[in-house]
Amino acid sequence: MPLRSPLPLATRNSPLALAQARLTQARLMAATGQSIDAFPILGLTSTGDKLTDRTLIEAGGKGLFTKEIDEALLSGDASIAVHSMKDVPTELPKGLELGAILEREDPRDVLLTADGSCQLNDLAEGARLGTASLRRQAQALALRPDLDVTTLRGNVGTRLAKLKAGDIDATFLAIAGLKRLGRSEGDLTPCGMDTILPAAGQAAIGLVVRRDDAAATSATALLNHLASAQALTAERAFLRALDGSCRTPLAAHAIIENGVMTIRGQALLPDGSECWAHQVNGPPDLADELGRDLGDYIRRAGGEKLAKVIKTT
Repeated sequence: MPLRSPLPLATRNSPLALAQARLTQARLMAATGQSIDAFPILGLTSTGDKLTDRTLIEAGGKGLFTKEIDEALLSGDASIAVHSMKDVPTELPKGLELGAILEREDPRDVLLTADGSCQLNDLAEGARLGTASLRRQAQALALRPDLDVTTLRGNVGTRLAKLKAGDIDATFLAIAGLKRLGRSEGDLTPCGMDTILPAAGQAAIGLVVRRDDAAATSATALLNHLASAQALTAERAFLRALDGSCRTPLAAHAIIENGVMTIRGQALLPDGSECWAHQVNGPPDLADELGRDLGDYIRRAGGEKLAKVIKTT
């Protein structure tokens, strides 16, 4: 197909983000018949990547991982932004829109120790769990309140190095990221959905374009995976219904089987002392409504306790 060339891809300048950009680049080349020169990759350092000893809550929220990339898109320096959807705020900057959701990888988390993977019940009493995710912290403490949770930031390699060095006893990582990096840990046994429900959007790659860029819109549309896009629509609607961000411990996962969408959602107090969970089912073309209904249900179930967490964050 004829394209305005090139259409630069903007992404975070981290090993995983660059791997996801190269995956997107390869799929665009295959879908359009264009050469690699048509889709150069622009790696950028986001504000979120500069954090070393602070959580996203302290620094300002998940938009810190997308700000510079979206700015490159709006300025015209890039045509397509490649994002990990779990990092993307539910409201995009004015003038931008989701052009496609690639087919989703396995969305589950894996709990890693220096010896491999394990389940939460296998950890010793008082074990040190390293994570910068409020969701993972709350979910772990809900099941194991004895754990010593400490903030752990950095890319996959950095976190695994700290685990190997004995700075922590265990950490959670997304199985999808390990697989995309080609790491052997991607073959380890992940946590079950009933134990650790993933973040909304986890394992999904989203392509964001400018609304007025017809060439980028046409190219990205070729990669859209309908079932994955519908699942993300439901999960993001769930987040919006709860004013969700990285500042509130929320989890959601939608799946379509035999023409029926099931979306599971969860909200927790940060210390894991309370958890509200529910699921709804319905037709995939009502994904937004299903996600919103689930969020509304959990908001009501959480009452004043949950409202206080949302308000204070």
